[in-house]
Amino acid sequence: MLEEWLLLAHVIGATVLFGTGAGIAFFMVMAHRTRDPRLIAHVASTVVIADTLFTATAAILQPVTGYLLARSIGWELSEGWIALSLLLYIVTGLFWLPVVWIQIRLRDLARAAAAAGKALPPAYFSLYRIWFACGFPAFFAVIGILWLMLMKPAITLF
Repeated sequence: MLEEWLLLAHVIGATVLFGTGAGIAFFMVMAHRTRDPRLIAHVASTVVIADTLFTATAAILQPVTGYLLARSIGWELSEGWIALSLLLYIVTGLFWLPVVWIQIRLRDLARAAAAAGKALPPAYFSLYRIWFACGFPAFFAVIGILWLMLMKPAITLF
């Protein structure tokens, strides 16, 4: 019974991570395309809140539920597909952490531009390009993790 609850929590966490990440990316891109500082500031504010409430919470709970689930089932963390999943999780985090800071900066730059009645500054566009580029490796790493979790391929790493 415990395994089923852990599995449910783990799947919900994966769904929240993937869904929130995809949703945040979509809304940020759509807001950016308008070049409207007021709209971008509003959307980026919502994105920062969503990242804090949903993504960060799931990112913390995901390894906990994964570890407890593996222990409950009897899987070793050194098993190939689990070890590779953990590596991809770290890769995802390495791209996500700067993105959180960048989203806060994008929000602040858009707020300042909106308050001054000015266009977005060049720093906004530079940061946006970095934010956009960081999304691809993180997205594909999460897809890889989901594939590994579902397929559990026999991979020998050690």
